[in-house]
Amino acid sequence: MTESPVLVLGATGSTGRRVAGLLRARGVPVRAAARTGEVRFDWTEPRTWEPAVGGADRMYLMAPHELPVDPAFVTVAVGAGVRRIVLLSSRGIEAMGDQRLLDAERTVRDSGAEWTIVRADWFDQNFDEGFFRPAVMAGELAIPLDDHRQGFVDADDIAAVAVTALTEDGHAGRGYEVTGPEALSFGAATDLVGQAAGRSVQYRGSAEEYLVAQAALGVPRAEAEQAVAAFAALRAQGDPELSDAVRQVTGRAPKRFATYAAEAAARGAWRG
Repeated sequence: MTESPVLVLGATGSTGRRVAGLLRARGVPVRAAARTGEVRFDWTEPRTWEPAVGGADRMYLMAPHELPVDPAFVTVAVGAGVRRIVLLSSRGIEAMGDQRLLDAERTVRDSGAEWTIVRADWFDQNFDEGFFRPAVMAGELAIPLDDHRQGFVDADDIAAVAVTALTEDGHAGRGYEVTGPEALSFGAATDLVGQAAGRSVQYRGSAEEYLVAQAALGVPRAEAEQAVAAFAALRAQGDPELSDAVRQVTGRAPKRFATYAAEAAARGAWRG
């Protein structure tokens, strides 16, 4: 009997392409969907939804930062036969008031399908594939978290947790807080990136420095101040409690941030 494919949304992104790669390595059929992927999928174009989900029985669900997970799409997916959903979410969303992800989690829990929620800490790959890379290349990163530490986690580990939940039993109705093996401040992480990349990268951790940096990027003052308030709420929670979810779910230790930085530098992530 032919195995049904797993629909992977965001299949060209940091976690999606890793999820697709790990599934294929296990011999699992993959339907890799994105706006410019093998299968075209666009949250803003409902006519792309049914062709993407048709025939799939499991789904890796995520949405870009600027877009919500549309409940209507999840209804379409479950109606088309998706019986297991793994949602990528984030840690600290209650404190930061991230209604987009809170709503996404509720939608998945109420979908009628088996669900697993992967709440990841800050991705390591934000520094080389994501929105921190321009700041790294410019030599200055401003995040208003002072010396507050984070449980930076590698996208390879996030993907491994997601793939296990998609392909093995025992994870339905579970939420996993996924972190790396150590808590680091943004200053310490930035130093490790700079050392690996062989370039000077300064960390600016105050609210004032963040507002100046956002103004230089053209971000409206009110929007930047709203972000400062969300970061302040996260900082008020104190240093994070690290999770052993990567080891518990996958059987392997999570990657250290210094290892990530060295590997990214060896690939030429910060050349130029």
